Amino acid sequence: MKSIENQASVSGSAFAVHLESTEKPPSTHNFLFGIWRLSDPKISMASISAMFLGACAAAAQGQIDWRWLLVSVIGILSLEAAKNASGEIFDYNSGTDLAITEEDRSPFSGGKRVIVDGLMTRQQTFLAATIFYLLGISAGLVIVIMHEPRVLAIGFAGVFLAFFYNAPPVNLSYRGFGEIAVAAVYGPLICCGTYLVLRRDFGIVPFLLSIPLGILIATFLVINEFPDRKADQDAGKNNLVVLLGVKKAGQLFLLMVITANAFILILPLAGLPLTVWFGLAGLPFGLAASRRVFEHKGTSFLIPAQSWTLLSFILAAFGLGIGLLV
Repeated sequence: MKSIENQASVSGSAFAVHLESTEKPPSTHNFLFGIWRLSDPKISMASISAMFLGACAAAAQGQIDWRWLLVSVIGILSLEAAKNASGEIFDYNSGTDLAITEEDRSPFSGGKRVIVDGLMTRQQTFLAATIFYLLGISAGLVIVIMHEPRVLAIGFAGVFLAFFYNAPPVNLSYRGFGEIAVAAVYGPLICCGTYLVLRRDFGIVPFLLSIPLGILIATFLVINEFPDRKADQDAGKNNLVVLLGVKKAGQLFLLMVITANAFILILPLAGLPLTVWFGLAGLPFGLAASRRVFEHKGTSFLIPAQSWTLLSFILAAFGLGIGLLV
């Protein structure tokens, strides 16, 4: 396991340093930097990875229309920024973000902190959320009206899960359902939704591919809950780390990493090419992150593992997609 962590350290350290550097605001009351932080390009790579996999599954079946892929990208990234903005307001109001101490802050957890850091007011954050929701919904309606009506159901589910991830009265992330919601959105909804837009049909292949993807993005959420555990617990945000405790949550994290990659390993049994095993490229990073989760020596010790977990998801998505095309 130590050799695996060393391998991940070499490849992942520069990745973590680069992402951490994007989190430092040049000054307070900086609306444009607040928008940038709400858009959160590093986390948007998760959406892009899921769309990439769906697009590869579609391209493996024939020519795709890049114009509709572009509309999909605009819609999904807008909804992600909208979810981040609305989540900021609800987490600020609940006291969750305010309770996170300086030593527990990381580039990956603790929210976007645009209100706490004074980059935007609550009113500005509400306005940003409204604009992003309208932009995302508009892109979806263009697809529904002009191209593929069946996208409406997927789009509705995506908007519902994005808004009520933090918003009352559903409060998914406060009731222990946040991880399931994230797995559903970044797995089947985005991957299969992208495939539906490009192929105008449903398919078993993108659904099968999206299952390990959903599990892996849920591991990223779980590892990000460790630094926020005390603040989340005090605010009544009952995510898996709060509900299970550090030790059992660490065991669950490792189990999720192993399960996702085992699923990738057996995909050829469902008729997919052996080259989908390229998706196992993220496994060393997931195992290295698991080691750090078990040791858990504080947030600064965990930050590289957070970046490795995200990288594990990205490599799995791109490996699966490229494996389909070659």
